[in-house]
Amino acid sequence: MLMGFLGCIGAIYEIRCLLGLYFTCLFLILIAQITAAVLIYFQRDLLKNEMSTIVNKIIVDYSAKNTSTEQAWDYIQKSMHCCGWTGPGNWTENMIVKNTSRSLYPCSCRNYTITAVSGTETDFGFCLATEPHSWPVYTTGCVASVESWLFNNSGVILGICIGVAAIEVFHSQFFFLWLL
Repeated sequence: MLMGFLGCIGAIYEIRCLLGLYFTCLFLILIAQITAAVLIYFQRDLLKNEMSTIVNKIIVDYSAKNTSTEQAWDYIQKSMHCCGWTGPGNWTENMIVKNTSRSLYPCSCRNYTITAVSGTETDFGFCLATEPHSWPVYTTGCVASVESWLFNNSGVILGICIGVAAIEVFHSQFFFLWLL
């Protein structure tokens, strides 16, 4: 916001120093975005491994307290019809599932084509399986679903990124020409 404010004040009062600062900040942001895109492209495997570590930690530490992280993970599993990162087996490492005598499974993984829905069930936290060691959940891991979503929407994502970059370049050139 400060950068936009400085750009507006510089444009209104025609202060070249503020316009130069505004142009420089926009240019640095554009360079940072290009650098991030190149790093993500060339470091895909490292990014994938780091994501796997982060998501597995979320699953292990999942406590059904409905925190924002847990809500986000529940939303991903429910909307993408997946369970765990590589599969439902990831949930066996969860501390609550591991340390209970009951057969619990994550409610957000529930496959509604397998189980009937009763009015008391929720889409977060843990549900009690009717049969021990038989979870009525999706068998696909979320890594496959997320990769599929990214691949299917890569055109839209790329278009938005190019559009934002084009606006930044056009905007920067406009202010650069105003400085001359």
